[in-house]
Amino acid sequence: MVASRTGLFRRRSRQYAGLFRIYLSDMLAYPATVTIWVLTDVVGAFVMPLVWLAAKGSGELGGYTPEGLVLYYVSMLLVAGFVTSHFMWDIGMEIKEGVFSAHIIRPISYLEFILCRNAAWRLGRTLVTLPWFVLIAVAFSGSLGAANVHLGWETFAALLLGHLVSIATVLAMAMLALFFEQARSIFEMYYVPMLFLSGQMFPVSMLPGWTVWLAKGTPFYYTTGVPTEILVGRLAGADALWAMAGQIGWIAFGLVAYGILFRLGMRRYTAVGL
Repeated sequence: MVASRTGLFRRRSRQYAGLFRIYLSDMLAYPATVTIWVLTDVVGAFVMPLVWLAAKGSGELGGYTPEGLVLYYVSMLLVAGFVTSHFMWDIGMEIKEGVFSAHIIRPISYLEFILCRNAAWRLGRTLVTLPWFVLIAVAFSGSLGAANVHLGWETFAALLLGHLVSIATVLAMAMLALFFEQARSIFEMYYVPMLFLSGQMFPVSMLPGWTVWLAKGTPFYYTTGVPTEILVGRLAGADALWAMAGQIGWIAFGLVAYGILFRLGMRRYTAVGL
């Protein structure tokens, strides 16, 4: 029994490693495309600090000094590069074109396949983001001289949990492609609340009172907002632990929603040519 379990573990490990290498190579095969995607985050991380530094005489905004906002946006660039997943576009296209059929008959579950593919893309995107992060950090080094970042276990735990929230949310949303002939419009609509409620456009504390509650009642804030606020010292102690508990709750909710939508959608799915 022990030998069979060991053999199964080794076999699965080889499968996971093989998938990871394939999709890492796939990602690195299109460096220009990936760089363009990363630049959409880089532009915001460069422009927004300039805006707040220009308003330096206005005092604190949402509890942030202009220098604190520079730290926030620079940190958000690195956090978002690792945390935010966008693979619903790939899944939607694969379902529409029938490629999805090849994935669901593999000897590993579809969820395992997605996690392996996503891990490869996250690593690649983070590596591409790092040089831009260093460049922007150097460019604003004069405003980051007194920066105090928190690199305790809570930061790294919140980063991982935030990424899992993003995976679970996007995965559940991607399953809508099993029910709609054209799901692209739904995916496009996702980015509007995501940008504002996740803290990527503005820190959540700078939003009007009711929108702060809205942000904390959706999964968006728990993707990039929570780890960034912990990293810059805005969330600490019991507040950070409650925020991480919220992350765990949204992970569970997303995975349950994915499981339900996947099972219901498979009753409707008909691949091209079948």
